[in-house]
Amino acid sequence: MSRPDHLEHLGAPTDVAPGNGYSHVVQGTGRLVAVSGQVALDEHGELVGPGDPATQARQVFENLRRCLAAVGGDFTDVIKLTFFVTDVAFLPAVRTARDEVIDTTRPPASSAVQVAALIRPEFLLEIEALAVLREGPRPS
Repeated sequence: MSRPDHLEHLGAPTDVAPGNGYSHVVQGTGRLVAVSGQVALDEHGELVGPGDPATQARQVFENLRRCLAAVGGDFTDVIKLTFFVTDVAFLPAVRTARDEVIDTTRPPASSAVQVAALIRPEFLLEIEALAVLREGPRPS
């Protein structure tokens, strides 16, 4: 993955404990893109991976990839991910899927939240993203 020059990742500011698998601060210049929380639905609206957090996580990251591509971006532009999981035991599967698509030497800032439920009971996780794309023309 090429490293975008419009983003700066700060692993741990002075006097802040280092993060494990995330950057404490990411800043950049360009177009801010917010991607709504994605769940494990395929392009036909069918659930992918019932009861399987690893399969659901891979589908969620594929949906995020497609959303980013629609505005001319990719995972190198992501500055923040927020994970919503119905069980924190799913976080290792989420991190594994995440690490397949991000530059693990420059991870985005991240938050993880356990929730009582998502919009449908079969959804085990939801992930939203913030990205900063280089200035320039928007895809048509």
